[in-house]
Amino acid sequence: MMINEGNLSALLPLLVFMGFMVAIGFWVRRQNAGKNFVQTYFIGNHDLGGFVLAMTTVATYSSVSSFVGGPGMAWQIGFGWVYMAVVQVTAIFLVLGIFGKRVAMLSRRFDAVTVVDIIRERFQSDGLAALSAFIIVLFFCGTMTAQFVGGAKLFATVTGYSYEMGLLLFGLVVVLYTSIGGFRAVAITDTCCAVMMMIGIALLLYYVLDAGGGYAAIMENIHVNHPEMLEPLSGGHMPIGLYLTQWILVGICTIALPQSVVRGISYKDTKSLHKAMLIGTVVVGFMNIGVNFTGILAHGVLTGPLSSYGGVDYIIPKTIVTALPPALVGFAIIGPLAASISTISGLLIVASSALVKDVYLHHKEKQGSKVSDKRLRMLSTAATAVIGVAVFVIALTPPSLIWIINMFAFGGLETAFFWTLLLGLFWKKANRLGALLSMGGGTLAYCLTQGVGFKFMGLHQIVIGITVSLAFFLLGSYLGQPQEERVLRVFFPERPDAKQRSEEHEELKVECLLEGGQKYLKP
Repeated sequence: MMINEGNLSALLPLLVFMGFMVAIGFWVRRQNAGKNFVQTYFIGNHDLGGFVLAMTTVATYSSVSSFVGGPGMAWQIGFGWVYMAVVQVTAIFLVLGIFGKRVAMLSRRFDAVTVVDIIRERFQSDGLAALSAFIIVLFFCGTMTAQFVGGAKLFATVTGYSYEMGLLLFGLVVVLYTSIGGFRAVAITDTCCAVMMMIGIALLLYYVLDAGGGYAAIMENIHVNHPEMLEPLSGGHMPIGLYLTQWILVGICTIALPQSVVRGISYKDTKSLHKAMLIGTVVVGFMNIGVNFTGILAHGVLTGPLSSYGGVDYIIPKTIVTALPPALVGFAIIGPLAASISTISGLLIVASSALVKDVYLHHKEKQGSKVSDKRLRMLSTAATAVIGVAVFVIALTPPSLIWIINMFAFGGLETAFFWTLLLGLFWKKANRLGALLSMGGGTLAYCLTQGVGFKFMGLHQIVIGITVSLAFFLLGSYLGQPQEERVLRVFFPERPDAKQRSEEHEELKVECLLEGGQKYLKP
């Protein structure tokens, strides 16, 4: 049954919020009329201010697993899960601080619109660019599946309507406003979603404390019945190895996630970037620590065994229904559902750009063909819709433990892009062969070890993937041909005096013109 008897009062606030998202999409499309389609649709024409940049980065990074699966695990494990989640506080600061200004300057230098554009220009390889686009779409589908499943489970549990209805509603809304408004619509709706996430966390925390009789009463209950939850290792449920691998997986290596790095291309100026780094750090800290801490406090509301609630993915939904007044339930679920919606929209626009911009448009440009904005808009809409429908179909048979699915996709993307971006943008000796071996070999090793369940010393497969990826990169950089000097001069410019700078520019100009290209001459 697609529709069953449910709580209309809980559904209406969500419908209003989603209608508002779609309206933003149409408004942005009107604002962008007549502007360069590629620049406005995929990166918002380099015009994001600090607050919006911070919020869209936070919203894309904070997925439904952060609000459903994560706090559910905190309810089961205790403070060890919160200590593990603390590492995520620095994620936004690091991704914008390390890659933000670098990718922005490079993107303006040769009109890059996507992360794949930057990889293609750095390594001068269409094969590597195609592999990058394929990996993005593949693992994004896994991440989006987790978001659809988590959001639909929450929707069904809280509103009483069917899981399938939740999937259909999310799918239609997200695909609609993303395909209509592009990156700017995604950024603005992400901002609204991030604000609703914070409101939702505050509401839930207040009513959980109230329902549990206050902080002291809840902690006393935990101390008596679950003392292991107060320990850093949680009675063996949070071993040191798990800390280490989770810090790598959801902390350090997240700086290279394509959906986060692309935000750096879109900011307006350096002041906006610095503002976004500070705001984003505060907001993501409040969200990740606050929501996992709330998961622990939910022991004051849900006092039975885990099996009686259907698993960790249902802890937060059932807490919302139990702790909050019926009139506020509809508003409370907007926050965690907004996390699902914002992540899906951010991934959809990047996946669409990988197919349309990085593969199709580049192929046409190499052939010397001109593609109209009308055709690009049609293809981008179609690509967004096809990916969205594919993920919808996969999510119809919901897997359990959505945080595991999300972490698998995170690990695959990190293995593929961490060294490619970090060494490619900051190490002159990085070359084409190293990047190809690293991305292909590392990702294959990660997926194979995941498939057979192999672990080294009990550590998550991300450790194997990252290590193999680095080894292949160094081997390829040693064996392969050095990158062309003209490319290195663009990515690693020296700082000569004014006279030398002028002479070198003229020399580079002649060199580029002889090769028939103008792309490296843009200011």
